[in-house]
Order: sequence, then structure tokens, then C-alpha cells
Amino acid sequence: MTGIKDIDDAPGYPAAFAERYRAKGYWRGETFGRMLRERAEAHPDRVAIVDPAGEGRRWTYGELDLRADRLAAGLLARGIGKGDRVVLQLPNVAEFFEVVFALFRIGALPVFALPAHRETEIRHFCAFTEAAAYVIADVAEGYDYRELATKVKAEVPTLKHVFVVGDPGEHTGHTALADVPAEPVAIDDAPRPHELAFLQLSGGSTGVPKLIPRTHDDYIYSLWGSNEICGVDEHSVFLCALPAAHNFPLSSPGTLGALYAGARVVLAPRPSPDVAFPLIEAEGVTLTGLVPPLALVWTEAAAGTPHDLSSLEVLLVGGAKFSEEAARRVRPALGCTLQQVFGMAEGLVNYTRLDDPEDTIVTTQGRPISPDDEIRVVDDEDNDLPVGATGHLLTRGPYTIRGYWRAPEHNATAFTADGFYRTGDVVRLTETGHLVVEGRAKDQINRGGEKVAAEEIENHILAHPAVHDVAVVSMPDDYLGERTCAYVVLREGTAPVKSIAVKKFVRERGLAAFKVPDRVEFVEAFPQTGIGKVSKKDLRAAIAARLRDTAAARD
Repeated sequence: MTGIKDIDDAPGYPAAFAERYRAKGYWRGETFGRMLRERAEAHPDRVAIVDPAGEGRRWTYGELDLRADRLAAGLLARGIGKGDRVVLQLPNVAEFFEVVFALFRIGALPVFALPAHRETEIRHFCAFTEAAAYVIADVAEGYDYRELATKVKAEVPTLKHVFVVGDPGEHTGHTALADVPAEPVAIDDAPRPHELAFLQLSGGSTGVPKLIPRTHDDYIYSLWGSNEICGVDEHSVFLCALPAAHNFPLSSPGTLGALYAGARVVLAPRPSPDVAFPLIEAEGVTLTGLVPPLALVWTEAAAGTPHDLSSLEVLLVGGAKFSEEAARRVRPALGCTLQQVFGMAEGLVNYTRLDDPEDTIVTTQGRPISPDDEIRVVDDEDNDLPVGATGHLLTRGPYTIRGYWRAPEHNATAFTADGFYRTGDVVRLTETGHLVVEGRAKDQINRGGEKVAAEEIENHILAHPAVHDVAVVSMPDDYLGERTCAYVVLREGTAPVKSIAVKKFVRERGLAAFKVPDRVEFVEAFPQTGIGKVSKKDLRAAIAARLRDTAAARD
């Protein structure tokens, strides 16, 4: 075990704020492990998880609670306990929740990796967190995670265990952990509400993602607060269409919100209409969440589907800005209410309300969950701007972190001295308190909800022997909102390099596919600002103009 002290490796909430949040009832003194136990005791035979990919498995709350207990006992028997980090990389399968709640129960910290992450990211997560274990699927979407695990385990000294859902190969099958008596596991030092529950990944605008420390208190508040706004109760059926480890389908209100309410969670192995629409009909799905590109696909496919989608009451769309034109298609196409969601894994979440006027729903990104979510819109010098003015969004509140995990230098710039988080978003505030997102101040590309840090991709391309310099910027895209364009300056005297070779080079360095540049442009030099920096603003303008010219010529 790496030590209980490590759970404090991030700035916590100041005592006065913590007392206020408890006094106002936002923090109820709950933990995730206890939450599941209480739901299982209240309605043990109610279905909690439906896993169509797992031969139609239907786990009740009682079964999920028992599975979590057995797995927790198996983890403890292998020396994994409170404060240890466990990198979790699973697709949308029921075992995701079995593992998560087992870790919650013993106070070990899940580190939520995405199925798309590959060697570079996973090595960093395991090494940086000094992970004790890594939990994977055997093969998913044609990719063998066991080979990846073998490589990473050989390079990260703290990584003693690899647990595999499915055929373990040379590693340990996760079912071997559960081969213990059925009695509830006894925890000597049970997790407490104010302690860390897990580490999430930031979207990040600088290099590999930073780690976001979330406590039981703050995250559980975001769940029940979301449930109240989104109308989630024990009769709701939530379809998890996006990757389960993403913050959006986890908590807005997401799978954990549904489980908090005692509702049913249905797991979609893929979010495409041919997979999701039959599940909506079969399970009576009442709400789900999508990123804008998928919402567009669903609205286009709905007219021709033979499946009955009438149970769907609410479609939440978030992860990236949803254009007004696309937003107006939701109700006519799907017959449900659109809820726009704008938030971040670091905390603040905004929703349009179910009873908002239609024009508010389609033109804004909502207002905060909590009365104690403090919002500031400021200029470049941190001066507060009037309502209606566009500026940088700063926030603090009862579920917004006060600092990243083990990142003191970054925290000094990402947070103000009085604890406001600099979100990097450029917004304006309406008279009704709704936010309208105008863009990003940080150097980050939002590729259909997947956040791509320009610096990370630049560092990899710079490793190419023929590359002298590189600048990665966003370019507009009708489908994904933004795609990535890498401007490359080659070294003098090198042979010509094709764009496909640069993409292949990045792909072979073990990065997720969504991080491979969508376009590569070769230039002799970069435009510069007045102080000699690369002008990414001019590069973005150049590629946008080129795309417009291409489209005009095609028309």
C-alpha cells in the first residue's frame, strides 16, 4: 500500500466553506459504499444494472452490493486498501460498477481512464499515481488491453496487479478476486465523507491530463442536485450511451445519479442509433446523455427507425456546445425535452431546466446546480464584467475542486488566491442567470466532446526526426464542432514528408485515435505575435479560410 496520507495530496475545501456546505445540507455525510448498501437494503430485488452486451445480464441492487463486497474482500486480501490508486479502464459493462463500488467500499481510489487511451496515457496514469493495480477488459473493439498492460506493468514499479475482466492471459482474472465468503466485508478504516473517492482526468490544455480529486461529499451532492433538476427518481431508466468513465455519463445525472435515486441503468455497448434505439424501446429508457455529434446522428435517424422511442422524456446534450440550429431539431425528431448541459469534471455543472422556455433551452447552456455556485465573468485582468458582457468564467462552490492532485505549480495559476477555478471558458451571463458559452481561452481542441491538448500532440510530432517545429490548432467542423490541424515546419535539408506519414508516426507512439491530427499542413514558418510568439490565432484563421474556400469551390 502506498499510504493513507496520499489521499490528502490535493488542496481541500477551507474549513469555513466546508462548514457552510454542511450546514446548508449540500453535503449529507454520505459515502458511495454506504449509498449502495442502503439502496440494496431498501430494495434488494430492484434491477440496478442491465448489460445487453453481457448476454442480457440484469443485476439487482442486492446482487451489485454483494458483488462489490466480495470484490472488495479480494482486493484487501491482495494488499490493496485505503488510499491506493487503481487505474480502471473498462468499456460499458456491468463489471465497471462492480469494480468501482468495491474500490469505493475499501477507500481505494479509482483513476478513471477511457477505453480509447493507449500506452502513452496509461503509462503516465499508472506512474504518476503510483498505481497499485490496473483493471482492464481482455479485448474490446478489437483491441487487446492485456498486451498494453504487460508493457506498462514492466515499466511501472508500483504496479503489482493487473486484473482482467474476461480471459486474463498472463494476468489475473477479476473473478478470482471474488472467490471469497459472501459476508459483508469488514473495513477497519472505512472511507469518510470528506475524503477522496476517486481521481478523474481533466480535459487538459497542457500535456497529458491532470488528475481531479473528488470527495464523497462534493460528488454525491452533484448527483442528487442533478437528479432534482433532471427529474430522476426510482422510476427512471438511464441509458449510458457514452463511455461510462466520462464525467458526463457518470454524474450528469448519469449512472451514479441513477443509482443514487434507486433507478435502473442500461448500458449501451455503442451509442449508435442501431444499438441505442432498440434498447430505448426494450427497457423503456426515460433519459440519456449525448455529445452534440451523436445528438445530430440520433435526430437524423429517428425519422426512419422502426423502434418506439416514446418512453424517452429527456435528452441531455453536453461535452461541447450544441448549436441552436441543431438544438431545435431535438423535440420534433425525438419527441422529448432537450436539456443542455455545460460543465466540467473539476466541478461546476449547468443545466437548462425542464420548464425553461424553448428559446432558453436552445440558445443557452443552462444555469448552475447550486445556489452556492459562485460565478464570475471577468476580463483579462480579472475585473468583473456586467451581465451580458463576454469574458472568462471563474467559479467556486460546493462541488468544484480547490486544486488538482499533486500539481501545486499548476494550481497556482489555475485557481485564484481566494479559490475560484479558472475554467478556461469564454462565456456571457444572461439576465436570467443562464450561461452562453462563446469559446475556449485555453489552448485546447474540443473534438466532439473529446478534449485534445495541443501541447501533448505537439510534443509527439516534435519527436519526428524530420520535424523542426509544430503548432496544433483547432479547425471548424460541421459534425464534430472542431477537428485538429497540425502545422508543421520541416528541418532544413530533409526529404519531403507526407501528411499521412506524420499521422502514422503519432498513431504508432501509442496515443488514442482521437488525438491523431485530422489534418497536417506543411509551412515554411509560423506567423508571429508582436512579442515573437507563434500566433495560433492567425493559424486558426488561415485554416478556417482555406476550408471556406474549399467549400465554396466545391459548391
